[in-house]
Amino acid sequence: MPFEFGWEDAEEIGIQLQEKHPEIEPLSVRFTDMHKLITELPGFNGDPAKSNEGILEAIQMAWLEEYNDAK
Repeated sequence: MPFEFGWEDAEEIGIQLQEKHPEIEPLSVRFTDMHKLITELPGFNGDPAKSNEGILEAIQMAWLEEYNDAK
């Protein structure tokens, strides 16, 4: 069974997004597009309707940290 995570796991989502989309600069992604990228991640089990701007901002910042660390 694959590792599962949801909206509350901003750091894990940031790591997963960086691993899957290393070419994307996180601050260039609109929240609607980021929502789609997140819900398509393997192991993501959050309810797509349960996200909000605060959650997406936290994920974007976690992803940005991973992106900057990978440089």
